[in-house]
Amino acid sequence: MAEQFDVVIIGAGAAGLMCAAEAGKRGRSVLVVDHGKKPGRKILISGGGRCNFTNYDVAANNYVCRNPHFVKSALSQYTQWDFLAMVGKHGIDFEERDHGQLFCLDSAKDIVKMLLAECDLPTVSQRYQCDVHDITQTDTGFSLKLNTETVHCQSLVVATGGLSMPKLGATPFGYQIAEQFGLQRVPTTAGLVPFTLHKEDKDAFAELSGIAFPAVIDAENGTSFKENLLFTHRGLSGPAVLQISSYWTPGEKVTIDLLPDNDLAEVLTAMREAHPNQSLKNSLARLLPKRLIEVLITRGDIQDKPLKQFNPKDITALADYFHRWAIAPNGTEGYRTAEVTLGGVDTDELSSKTMEAKKVPGLYFVGEVMDVSGWLGGYNFQWAWSSGFVAGQNA
Repeated sequence: MAEQFDVVIIGAGAAGLMCAAEAGKRGRSVLVVDHGKKPGRKILISGGGRCNFTNYDVAANNYVCRNPHFVKSALSQYTQWDFLAMVGKHGIDFEERDHGQLFCLDSAKDIVKMLLAECDLPTVSQRYQCDVHDITQTDTGFSLKLNTETVHCQSLVVATGGLSMPKLGATPFGYQIAEQFGLQRVPTTAGLVPFTLHKEDKDAFAELSGIAFPAVIDAENGTSFKENLLFTHRGLSGPAVLQISSYWTPGEKVTIDLLPDNDLAEVLTAMREAHPNQSLKNSLARLLPKRLIEVLITRGDIQDKPLKQFNPKDITALADYFHRWAIAPNGTEGYRTAEVTLGGVDTDELSSKTMEAKKVPGLYFVGEVMDVSGWLGGYNFQWAWSSGFVAGQNA
């Protein structure tokens, strides 16, 4: 005899566990299944093991989605303050970092323990190392096989995540379920991911690996972020690059203000008056890492000579170069190191108020599997909490 549940949730990550807790609180019989050995694997490694679980300032413009309005309903139904109330109820200590980012003071394990405690209800059960297959729609909901057993449910929630971090078990399974039921998908790419550089640039800048400083980085579509820029042995990383990668299209350049807090023309003019015989290299080394200046000189991008040999037009050109340093990435490091997957199940296929598929009653999608990707800074977890909560109220 096949087991019967009100709700089956595929995926025991942030969104899936949140959904399970909320559906369970409504008295629904819930089964959470996952192909991995344990829940919340991505939570555990996020934020360097401290989990940047939300942000003090959350708005729709912190998300990348073809329909920018889609996220508004869920984010208003379950806010960052609601999640913070849950964190407070469980006595989890946290700290605020730059830009309102909130991290566990102790360990990301605290968030997983909290979610599992919220799921500790008589109506909620969990099964791991489950191979889910043969999903079919029935007169009363859905039928699916878990390993060799058949399970029936009224509502099926897909919380399978995206393709980022395959070593944690990421698969395209959620997209395959959407496709099976005739739902459109927005093409997927890696987001919040470091850039790789073309060979000539990579060879030149590799020796700067580990050097970081504040910069403003712009994509060709006009999106801009002010964060730290980090040189790596493969290319460019740091928060600024991770953020802009979600707005970058292959073949495009990014433009970087290497000195966002200075007016270089003014500074160099003052330096030339005060120290006319000082070299450009030594002058710029007061503002930027010396090794970067040396690489730019070696490449022939700038010319090292005493400041007195630079006329006002030269100084303007130099300022323009450093405030609008343009570089064309070769690509990204891909899903292996990406923090999020851009694209996914098309939100036009889903109700923004419930997360239910418009064409398939009882089928829900939550979290990263859909075409919603947050900025770096706790926004993707907040989307997991909000979308999971909303589906949990309706599934």
